[in-house]
Amino acid sequence: MELRDFHVHSTYSDGINTPEEIVLSAIDKGLTVIGFSDHSFTAFDQSYCMPKEKIADYRAEISALREKYSGKITVLCGIEQDYYAKESTAKYDYVIGSVHYLKVKEQYIPVDEDAETLKKAAEQFFQGDMYALTEAYYKTVGDVVRKTGATIIGHFDLITKFNEQHHLFDETHPRYRKAWKNAARELLKSGAIFEINTGAVSRGYRTTAYPSLEIRQFIREHGGSFVLSGDSHSAENLCFRFEQENL
Repeated sequence: MELRDFHVHSTYSDGINTPEEIVLSAIDKGLTVIGFSDHSFTAFDQSYCMPKEKIADYRAEISALREKYSGKITVLCGIEQDYYAKESTAKYDYVIGSVHYLKVKEQYIPVDEDAETLKKAAEQFFQGDMYALTEAYYKTVGDVVRKTGATIIGHFDLITKFNEQHHLFDETHPRYRKAWKNAARELLKSGAIFEINTGAVSRGYRTTAYPSLEIRQFIREHGGSFVLSGDSHSAENLCFRFEQENL
């Protein structure tokens, strides 16, 4: 299998390795393509994203690495554009569109921070109805390509990040299944590629990749396609467990 990873975070956002360290690790692992996709600047939460003043530096450094390692590996400069980010994506090789927050009454609720945050959000904004929260999430996800111009759809069911360990809701519940199916149908119209994302597995939050096997089957049956993504925040987790996933 040709090894390529397009979902990679460096020290420009919340990764622990520099871009060059990542490129060298990618070459060592036998990758043919490495794509950087650091988190887009989000003014309302700057704890994890690329600082606005570093955007030009990011593009310049990735461009320099592309030239430096030409002939050894293809280096691409992408961005993981959050649904609520406002920065232009015009100068990137590709865009991963992701929903990391729900915006409710001018508050941004992170959906991948921890289980307790989701429980509190359900109580505060959805009368304790976790399925209403998941419905709001998938309504936003269904719009992510239109909003971000994404060519790749990031971790489609991110809302399940903590569900294995904390069982916040039943993924077989009719309301949950209807919500994700509606989002998937909308995104399938765009022709964008869905990712099979192993990032939560490499970091110990899940034992299975996003999206779930049921969702993958639905997307395939309706003409969708996938790309493997490590969503790595360290050089060692590039292409994590790709050999176990089926495109």
